[in-house]
Amino acid sequence: MNKTLLITAVIAGLISVSCKNRVKNSTEMNDELSKKITAFAPFTLTTDITKLSDKEKEMIPILIEAAKLMDDIFWQEAYGDKEELLSKITDENEKKFVMINYGPWERLNDNKPFIEGYGEKPLGANFYPADMTKEEFEAFDAPDKGSLYTLIRRDENNKLKTIPYHVAFADKIQQASDMIKHAAEFAEDAGLKKYLLLRAEALLNDDYYPSDIAWMEMKNNHIDFVAGPIETYEDRLFGYKAAHEAYILVKDMEWSNRLARYAALLPTLQKQLPADEKYKQEMPGTDSDLNAYDVVYYAGDCNAGSKTIAINLPNDEKVNLAKGSRRLQLKNSMQAKFDKILIPIAEVLIHPTQLKHIQFDAFFANTMFHEVAHGLGMTKTITGKGTVREALKDNYTTLEEGKADILGLFLVTKLKEMNEIETDLMNNYTTFLAGIFRSIRFGASSAHGRANLIRYNYFKEKEAFTIDNNGMYTVNFDKMQGAVNSLSETILTLQGDGDYEKAAAFIEKYGNEDPDLKSALEKIAAKEIPVDIVFNQGAGVLGL
Repeated sequence: MNKTLLITAVIAGLISVSCKNRVKNSTEMNDELSKKITAFAPFTLTTDITKLSDKEKEMIPILIEAAKLMDDIFWQEAYGDKEELLSKITDENEKKFVMINYGPWERLNDNKPFIEGYGEKPLGANFYPADMTKEEFEAFDAPDKGSLYTLIRRDENNKLKTIPYHVAFADKIQQASDMIKHAAEFAEDAGLKKYLLLRAEALLNDDYYPSDIAWMEMKNNHIDFVAGPIETYEDRLFGYKAAHEAYILVKDMEWSNRLARYAALLPTLQKQLPADEKYKQEMPGTDSDLNAYDVVYYAGDCNAGSKTIAINLPNDEKVNLAKGSRRLQLKNSMQAKFDKILIPIAEVLIHPTQLKHIQFDAFFANTMFHEVAHGLGMTKTITGKGTVREALKDNYTTLEEGKADILGLFLVTKLKEMNEIETDLMNNYTTFLAGIFRSIRFGASSAHGRANLIRYNYFKEKEAFTIDNNGMYTVNFDKMQGAVNSLSETILTLQGDGDYEKAAAFIEKYGNEDPDLKSALEKIAAKEIPVDIVFNQGAGVLGL
């Protein structure tokens, strides 16, 4: 063989090896993506539609179409052009995972990109220009720049400008408004009809106060529809911008009647919070509701990555003080997460002697009082720094979720002492501990995930649990109770003071993964326990 042929053969061999390696790497990557997709356990959203009237059955498909438009808008807020992104992807697994995550970034893995060619997800998602700095925003002189309902964009001179949501998303907003008005024609409950008509108008002008009040005042509805720009988790830059979402819900009348009596206790519970008197001077409205629902449709923000299993709304502090809030327990989704995720995690990590304390009723109560706790504490700082949300900015959602979690467990304990709830507190504490591992898997980029990291490390510091040589966790009842009280006081104080730097330092200190936790999460991963659920949903699934 001459030198030229030899060189050609060597090059061909190298190309062959290189191609084989590329194929292998591609296969490995596809296998990894398949595992990530199967980590979301499928669950079908249904309810007993025989309990619905004919008009209610006609209403639901119309509301589903309106919800799909909220989903389309959320895509624009979270990423941008959904169809343009999907058109670039030929791999079916990549498309499936993009749909779960509403973009090319893995929500339950610190928003890391999983498609080649995409960098880190902007902290401000698509609410702000990707090249905008915090300093530029702070110097920007516009009275509505911090509004929940404006996008920040650049004008023809590259200067920042604001665009109201109802203008930025005008076409889809108009369609959704028209559909909601059409659905209202089938509403048999006067309160629901009023709310739907006001909500349809609110989408057109970004003034949600009248519809929020109407939502609080309706009491006898069997169908519920939550839609619009609501939570600010997607904005990790400032926590200012609300993202669009929608839920369609069917009330479980039996469970709702069982929960109703707790709403009247809110002022009493506020007074008993474990904090200095100055941090509990606000009184929650007494028109609050606790209700249980089957959710039959998710769209937008609440459907992205980890799925919501309970709702506490409205977020408007003025509505909270005037009317309180409504706590909606999404019972069918909650049961799915308990069965498919929490029990398997407990079997891996909770000491066998305490496994009997992992109970759905405890999970339900812990989640319910998490939502109750959102309405307690302070909405305004005691230091003249405005609302807690305004003062704590991007740290607000992490501390607020942390407050709700830990205060929820405090409330269960307090209600047990008051003989207002029948429960074995050891069930609540042990189920709560197992729940920490479930939610930490949402990742540090999630407010819920970071809040659970903080709680894990705080509990460990206070010896609220022990870990044996096999990595099994055991609740220390008395020390857990002490840790619940002290962590509640710490967070209530940080919120009431509105001290941004202290809040950031607290989150930085406790919001990290230590070797014991890493080992626990690796044990969960080795068992391939689902990280969350993904829905089979729609009018066809419901038989409508």
